[in-house]
Amino acid sequence: MSLFSIGLSGLNAAQNALYTTSNNISNVYTPGYNRELVLLGERGVGNGVRVNDIQRQFDQYVAEQLNQSTSNASALQAYQTQVSQIDNLLADQEAGLAPLIQKFFSSLEDLAGAPSDPASRQGVIGSADTLSAQFRSFQQYLDDMQSGINGQISDEITQINNTAEQIANLNREIALAKAKQGEAPNALLNQRDQLVAELSERIDVKLSVQESGTYNLSIGNGQPLVAGTRSFDLEAVESKTDPSRLVVGYHDSAGNLVELKSKNIQGGTLGGLLNFREETLDKTQNELGRLAVSLAGAFNEQHRAGVDLNGDAGGDMFAIGTPRLYSHADNTGTATLSVAFGDAGDLTTSDYTVTVVDPATGEFAITRKDNGETVNATLDANNQLSFGGVVVTIDDPTQLVANDRFEVQPTRYAAGGMEMLIRDTAEIAAGSAAGSGNNENALALQELQNQSLVSGNATFSQAYASLVGDVGNRTNIVKVNLAAQQGLQEQLSAVQQSVSGVDLNEEATNLIRFQQYFQANAKVIEVGSTVLDSILGLR
Repeated sequence: MSLFSIGLSGLNAAQNALYTTSNNISNVYTPGYNRELVLLGERGVGNGVRVNDIQRQFDQYVAEQLNQSTSNASALQAYQTQVSQIDNLLADQEAGLAPLIQKFFSSLEDLAGAPSDPASRQGVIGSADTLSAQFRSFQQYLDDMQSGINGQISDEITQINNTAEQIANLNREIALAKAKQGEAPNALLNQRDQLVAELSERIDVKLSVQESGTYNLSIGNGQPLVAGTRSFDLEAVESKTDPSRLVVGYHDSAGNLVELKSKNIQGGTLGGLLNFREETLDKTQNELGRLAVSLAGAFNEQHRAGVDLNGDAGGDMFAIGTPRLYSHADNTGTATLSVAFGDAGDLTTSDYTVTVVDPATGEFAITRKDNGETVNATLDANNQLSFGGVVVTIDDPTQLVANDRFEVQPTRYAAGGMEMLIRDTAEIAAGSAAGSGNNENALALQELQNQSLVSGNATFSQAYASLVGDVGNRTNIVKVNLAAQQGLQEQLSAVQQSVSGVDLNEEATNLIRFQQYFQANAKVIEVGSTVLDSILGLR
């Protein structure tokens, strides 16, 4: 082996090292870039050097840990963004319901002090109007949040599908590159890993690396999202149990659209949104509705027991929204079910699934959706089922089919229909049967504030305070968990950067080293040329 060949091998190695170092420096701020390192090896004894590989510094284990942490943090961030809005809404000392409830009862106290005074009567109407309007306003705000969640779910699914398709395409490109060149270009590998990291921000994915280096990704209970060069689309679809909300649909290998359970979609912004909706948004609406129904029902009942200035029996003070019932999209029976409020004292903050067990005997299974508790019930003589503060009526039980299901939402939208019904001050039934001008019923109405009328265990103010406290606690828990997860994410990111990140000082030092390496090998060739010229001169 001549000095020329040895020198040229060194020049080639130095050139590759300089090129790799320059590439590292150029990509120091490129997202997803992994530092590259030239691996040199001896080209036989005394035969110079060769470039064995240009290796990217990537640790699969650290990357997966970081992606998992990113997924968790992204879910908590999405949750906190949403729950903080509800917390601010409910806890507002001026715009919240607490001061308006107190103001309403204060107006009843004024009425009891002057039951015939038009001003005190108008004060009751005014405060009741304001309170009702605030219930409706809160309901509208929460309804808008439900619509917003639907929109965000749809957007996230679109982005997830696009990213999954790109990863599948990169699987194909990497396989082709390996087949042609014997190894995959590091740039393609970086792009794929960066896409997996971006996907983890939207949904928790499980990564499986095949022997060929192909990435397979799955979600939920193992449903494949990317399998080799194929991606499987998600779809935002109407829930079969409640068409007002969007859920995640999955196209399986046979092309069937399957509705995925929200509890199986964890992590990422999508998981955080679904989790927030089920844990906090639905429950808040149900609790607000229960408070509205309890308040309206108690006041209507007491007001009907009184007498107005005209000597007539009092009517209802408040209108209220009605319960909702949805038939499951896969039901085959044709029976029509309707739902109405029953005993307000039995109302909970849960929705219910009503399943037909035996159509012949009218047996049903009623399941609370918040805790999974199930009880069996049979239709009464009026073809009715009473549970959880509502009464469900079946028009024609003979049209029921076993396993048909129905979703009952007793209080979800009740607050949106709350309205003060009395416009004429004379129609306020402040008196009793003993005299239309006395204050006995006004006192009874005022006393309702001290009675445990919300599910039999809380006053109106206590129930609202409990709602505010529950949302506040959940907000704080999410905030603390997010801070902890972000701290872990920063630590893992630092570990990842220590392995894969570009250090400009280190690379600058390498530039000088490899430049000297290049010059030294050039000197070898120069010496070889001088030696050869001397030998030729001797001849």
